[in-house]
Amino acid sequence: MAPAAKHLLVVYQSRSGSTSTLCDAVVAGATEAAGDAVERRVLHGLDAGVDDVEWADAIILGTPANFGYMSGILKDFLERIYHPCLDRTAGTPYTAFVKGSTDAAGAVTSIERIVAGLRWRQILPPLVVVGDLGPDHLEAAFELGATVAAGLDAGIF
Repeated sequence: MAPAAKHLLVVYQSRSGSTSTLCDAVVAGATEAAGDAVERRVLHGLDAGVDDVEWADAIILGTPANFGYMSGILKDFLERIYHPCLDRTAGTPYTAFVKGSTDAAGAVTSIERIVAGLRWRQILPPLVVVGDLGPDHLEAAFELGATVAAGLDAGIF
């Protein structure tokens, strides 16, 4: 009997499309690295909820940087899952990717503060992209997804 697949949840929000493009690269990397060994659930922040977080063996969060903060939709997701997941998902491995026009530091910090309260465990530094998307950014996003999926498949995370 084949071992049960691990579960990777990707929750993102994108308004202009750049964060969505990064998300596509993250998911492509996860798919190439682990195939069917890691089941992927990719959800817009408005569509993700408590059941999705509890299902996940690892989580990748994606957001644009808006006014020095994460997107309102990603914040809404974190607010909706915070109390129900507080005692049930401690230790969940996570990382993030953030796309900003001129700066993304505040968005990264805002994610890290909330996730610290959830007691999730950061497994990779966040991928931060500032300015126009280029091939190097998409490659980095691909590698982020591949690393998380391969780590799940190998039992590292």
